[in-house]
Amino acid sequence: MSPKRSRVRETKRAQARTTPASTEDLSPAEKYAHYKKRQTVSTPHLTDFQKTFDFELDDFQIDGCVALEQGHGVLVAAPTGAGKTIIGEFATHLALATGKKAFYTTPIKALSNQKYADLVHRYGPDRVGLLTGDTTINGEAPIVVMTTEVLRNMLYAGSTTLDDLGYVIMDEVHYLADRFRGAVWEEVIIHLNHNIKVVSLSATVSNAEEFGDWLSTVRGNTTVVVSETRPVPLWQHVIVQGKGDNPGGILDLYAHTVDPTNPGTTPPINPDLLNIMRRGNDTFTRRNPRRGPHDRRHSTQRNTRRGPPRYAVINELKDADLLPAICFIFSRAGCDAAVAQCLATGINLTSETEAERIRTIAETRCASIPPEDLNVLGFWSWLDGLTRGVAAHHAGMLPLFKETVEDLFSQGLVKVVFATETLALGINMPARTAVLEKLVKWDGTQHVDITPGEYTQFTGRAGRRGIDVEGHAVVVDHPGLDPMALAGLASKRLYPLKSSFSPTYNMSINLINQYGRAKAREILESSFAQFQADRGVVDLARRAAHNREALAGYETAMHCERGNFIDYMKVRRAISQREKELSSRSCGAHRQELISRLSRLRRGHVIDIPSGRSHSYAVVIDRGKDTGTEGPRPLVLTEQGKVRTVTIADLAHGLETVGSLRVSGSFNPRKPRERAELTHVLRNAVRSGDGLTQLPTAPYGGSTKKSSAHSDERLHAMRRELKDHPCHSCPDREDHARWGERWLKLDKDQDALLVRINSRTGSISKTFDRVCAVLRELDYVSGEGEDLAITSQGRALGRIYAENDLLISQALHTGIWDGLDAPQLAAAVSAVVYQSRRDDAPDPHIPGGPAGTLNTALNETIRLWSTLTDIEDDYRIRETGDLDFGLVEAMHKWTRGRSLDSVLKDSDLTAGDFVRWSKQILDALDQIAEVSDSHKVVRSARQAIDAIKRGVVAYSSI
Repeated sequence: MSPKRSRVRETKRAQARTTPASTEDLSPAEKYAHYKKRQTVSTPHLTDFQKTFDFELDDFQIDGCVALEQGHGVLVAAPTGAGKTIIGEFATHLALATGKKAFYTTPIKALSNQKYADLVHRYGPDRVGLLTGDTTINGEAPIVVMTTEVLRNMLYAGSTTLDDLGYVIMDEVHYLADRFRGAVWEEVIIHLNHNIKVVSLSATVSNAEEFGDWLSTVRGNTTVVVSETRPVPLWQHVIVQGKGDNPGGILDLYAHTVDPTNPGTTPPINPDLLNIMRRGNDTFTRRNPRRGPHDRRHSTQRNTRRGPPRYAVINELKDADLLPAICFIFSRAGCDAAVAQCLATGINLTSETEAERIRTIAETRCASIPPEDLNVLGFWSWLDGLTRGVAAHHAGMLPLFKETVEDLFSQGLVKVVFATETLALGINMPARTAVLEKLVKWDGTQHVDITPGEYTQFTGRAGRRGIDVEGHAVVVDHPGLDPMALAGLASKRLYPLKSSFSPTYNMSINLINQYGRAKAREILESSFAQFQADRGVVDLARRAAHNREALAGYETAMHCERGNFIDYMKVRRAISQREKELSSRSCGAHRQELISRLSRLRRGHVIDIPSGRSHSYAVVIDRGKDTGTEGPRPLVLTEQGKVRTVTIADLAHGLETVGSLRVSGSFNPRKPRERAELTHVLRNAVRSGDGLTQLPTAPYGGSTKKSSAHSDERLHAMRRELKDHPCHSCPDREDHARWGERWLKLDKDQDALLVRINSRTGSISKTFDRVCAVLRELDYVSGEGEDLAITSQGRALGRIYAENDLLISQALHTGIWDGLDAPQLAAAVSAVVYQSRRDDAPDPHIPGGPAGTLNTALNETIRLWSTLTDIEDDYRIRETGDLDFGLVEAMHKWTRGRSLDSVLKDSDLTAGDFVRWSKQILDALDQIAEVSDSHKVVRSARQAIDAIKRGVVAYSSI
């Protein structure tokens, strides 16, 4: 490390703040009063608990523990690594001390496994259990670690395991913002018995008080403890590539006058960093060497900055003593490539002793893997990286590999982990440094900037409490990096917690079954989602009140002594609306003609969609379903090779059918090669007429008689009414009218605002009512109004917790899976459960062929899904997710006993993805075996479970 950089770091250490989080801003007198207040609180259990640690607890930890011992629920919002789990562990201490049970819930199985190991180390295996859906260990122990879904299922089932439960710790409770799984957290919080104390542990969120208010509303007295100070100060840096007179390296983000632990909202940027970035982006003019020396035609080029390569970043971190590090790369392939690039350069970050220890641990943990699977899993290259101190960590890896990396990194043996964002979601893997390669990520549909909250989560890994005096966040320089924008991310450490709660089919069935419809609606209205919506209504109501005052002011300003000017303005508005209506009606025949033309289209028709002076040709590949008032929406392939849907909104300049082409019945628009071939045929046809069959066409438009404002008696009557109004002859009429126009506009806005207020009020219960309507139509509930009863198939649905619960239930109820053997049933279930990471995946091979039993069942499943989504669309319910056949063949092979190599060879699946989805399919099969009335389905489901639980899928993570 250079002397200059060393001095900078020593200065930072001297500047580091050590004042406890909750008293740092208090005066000496206030601190003394705070201390005296603590002395008056009797907390014998906390006193005993503190004796188990060799360090003093922070103020926020003590505040949370004191509140718990006083009988309160607690919400703790604190940065990653601050030690908020201490308060959760105190709840387990209280449970044991008072003869109660404690459940420690986490959002993911990996975190449950990690927490189980921690608590076993603390209390011993006899007093700690684990329940994660596919793993059950000592489930009746006084302390049980579980995923949040397991607890939710217990609550609906009325499990006796809940007896004597005194405390529930909800780790990472901010997961309730997750749009797929967040509802589970709210379900648990709402349904837990009120004598159970809930300890909610959250990342630092900007609306902790709002969340705490809701917890107090539904759970009773809840103390909110917020700490915004990291226990280990975090310094912000940018690493740049050396070039010319720029030595490159790791530079501070902020100017030296800024305290990085409290930079403020607009901290000044390090001038050295700004100079390097300006020089890197200089625009310069270069003479074209092919032209003469006096030629003025030059080429302008931009000297674009490029960050250092990955191996150089690691070497720089090593030289600066900033390892171990987690390098976030928002791509699985990028993480694997980063490891390969580092190994190719000969990087070795471990000693011989460390490498040997790593090898022993890795080989021991993976001893259960059959030798024939090691090559398939890439074991040897993975082990080579580990022994040199480098590894990847992402969802595509085998879980056993990921857990081994976590263990080795936590022990300080692996020095660098290239990880995707999944590592930021709860697993305890602190580092000295967190590196971000870029500040954008793929959200599933597009590249988006990371948010301040995400930046906080990623960089929160930096700084190991009790080991490091400081943590470091390093962003790798790259084109487009704006240091001011980075400073904005780094200085905004808070983000809001927003509920994603919405009633599901399974949830609604269980609520009705336990409480009846009326009580269920009340429970749903107590959700955090409704709480937030109602608070939003308060702001809207304030705006409505302000609007009413403004409307009254406008009424005063347009007051007319000759009559009621508001009535006069309403007549003027009615005339304007009638004129627009007549104009719109004149287009009615035009619209009907377009709908008629869309209805006459057939597969293979070539159409011309004019757009001004240009023409756009396309061939129809599917007639589309008739939408009613909008007509059909045919699927077409354009000249540009794009597949799109044509709607009436696209036909502003008309539509003409110019002929037809032969389109094979087996044409598949999802296959790029087939699209390209048909596109080529289409282009030739519209340019030369080759292969184009001419069709008789009618002139566009037809004979339509436009409605005229001149002949409309209603409009004439309104105009007469306007002229006869006493205000019409007022000499100040137009002055009044100017205020009247403002009144009309604001009155319209006010009406829209009142509609918004009404839509938000009780919005969750309105969704619940629509869900109930779907369930009643499909015979899952019976009765009318508030008197709904659960049918037999409804009781089965109440025990299906998979994502597409209603579709699975419908498949069981209709019997379309009854004839399937174990491999076929596993494959069919995969089509409902699996979701591919690619939209353009090729069509898979279906075992048994087009006429086979499996394909027939899959076609019936498609029909069920289509019917269900039509019903959901009618009732304005979020549609059941798409079917995906991408795992069908692989799951069929695996359940038949084929090798891992055979299963993965012809697919895009990674071993980690295959294992993860296999376990979700196992969960669904287990539920099917419990609820199905068909002995055949039950037998096939149980056989499938036994067949799937082998090899990589069966490896224990404990």
